[in-house]
Amino acid sequence: MATPAHHPTEPTSPAGPTSLAGPVGPAGPTELDAGALRQAFGAYPTGVVAIGALRGGEPVGFAASSFVSISLEPPMVAISVARTSTTWPRLAEAPVLGLSVLSRGQGALCRKLASRAGDRFDGTPWRATADDAVLIHDAALWLTARVGPVYDGGDHEIVLLELLTAELFPGVEPLVFHTSQFRELTPHA
Repeated sequence: MATPAHHPTEPTSPAGPTSLAGPVGPAGPTELDAGALRQAFGAYPTGVVAIGALRGGEPVGFAASSFVSISLEPPMVAISVARTSTTWPRLAEAPVLGLSVLSRGQGALCRKLASRAGDRFDGTPWRATADDAVLIHDAALWLTARVGPVYDGGDHEIVLLELLTAELFPGVEPLVFHTSQFRELTPHA
């Protein structure tokens, strides 16, 4: 099968093709620019997961869009956590974590959970399980998990989570994050 010289929707340029790193020349692309790469990664739509647990009797947590299913047997998912996170070290030692797949309409909550300032759970309806996992009300899905192996992921850590429970809320649409905006799913006819 022939490969097109450029993406079908890409405007052609007299200067030739470009990459995230700038013009593509005989030597190939140069080192990637972090800002352009972040923009490129944003082209991939994701859901958003709130990860939380009680620590010292108070809810602690954050929002992550880097969440992926890994295995059905054993049941596992993975998250990617920035090495600069000050919240993750507190959660990593929790016996059980709550994972709430945020739902449509929870964009403001997502931004609050992603914030580095203020009480992330102030005004947020949540509940704690018997083993101190924190779950957000009105989510599309609740999972509980134990922290498993952690792997190097450059400026992030890739954390495997061993799933313990799952509770799906049929009919609740997930929050979708795409190009730094929250979006809604629409079914195809």
